[in-house]
Amino acid sequence: MNFDRRTMCATMGALAVAGRARADDVPIFDDSKPTTGIAIPSVQHTAEMDAAPLIKKTVHKLWNDAPTIKEPNALQFTPKGTLLILDQVDPNKVFEVNPSDGKILRSVQTESIHGSGICIDASGNWIITSTKALQGPPVTLVVDPASGKTLKKWVTPGWGFYGPDRKPRPGQPPDTPSGGHDVKWAGNGHYWMAVPASGRIFLMDEASGKPVRSIVAPVNRTHGLALDGNTLWSVAADFWQIQKLDARTGKIVGKIQLDKNTDPAIHGLELKDGVLWYCDAGKGWVCNLT
Repeated sequence: MNFDRRTMCATMGALAVAGRARADDVPIFDDSKPTTGIAIPSVQHTAEMDAAPLIKKTVHKLWNDAPTIKEPNALQFTPKGTLLILDQVDPNKVFEVNPSDGKILRSVQTESIHGSGICIDASGNWIITSTKALQGPPVTLVVDPASGKTLKKWVTPGWGFYGPDRKPRPGQPPDTPSGGHDVKWAGNGHYWMAVPASGRIFLMDEASGKPVRSIVAPVNRTHGLALDGNTLWSVAADFWQIQKLDARTGKIVGKIQLDKNTDPAIHGLELKDGVLWYCDAGKGWVCNLT
């Protein structure tokens, strides 16, 4: 097996928890236990981020549906051109809106808790990541888009506590484990899913709920995803970047840098007709980049 230093760093952290890896170098995580202690970016990741070419884009604040949609955390365009927005206010609702003006067309109550990702599978059902859980580990849900009923669910691989191990903070509630962030349908029964605690972005098999393969995540807090052929756009939330990744290798091949002082924060991400859209769960904005 061939490891570069970048892959080795994240993989060894995962193996400390999982204890073994598959032949394709994808760590196997124990679904019954939280993953801990995988801290990225490493020196190698930081150098790769710095070296990635800057892609110049302008942020356009389109509309804001707060307080009805208070914390938009994930976006997904539908085949008919409307936009789905997952609001992370618990328990989560999905809103279908007109993307031109943000007019709310309908809302659907789901069982997701603090959800961070939504996509549409080949049957038209929604795949939603319930990033937190009321009990047990965080799960991924397949949801009926008409009723919001959960049709199927499975434990999100690699769930746990992301970043360096932290000591309890006086006067603060204890940290709770985190599951998946964004998901994007890839075709052929597969979808991409970012799981920060695992240090990975997984290509998942919907039928089994198991990883097919994965790439090393470029940062700890990967958030929104958008897919364009062999390009995977990934939100590096703590760096105010949208990173362009080679979906085959995980290599950062470009980056869009936002301004922390003037631009809305980046959470959910989507791509429509070559234009990236994103949402800010903190202040409610939906934006695009041109």
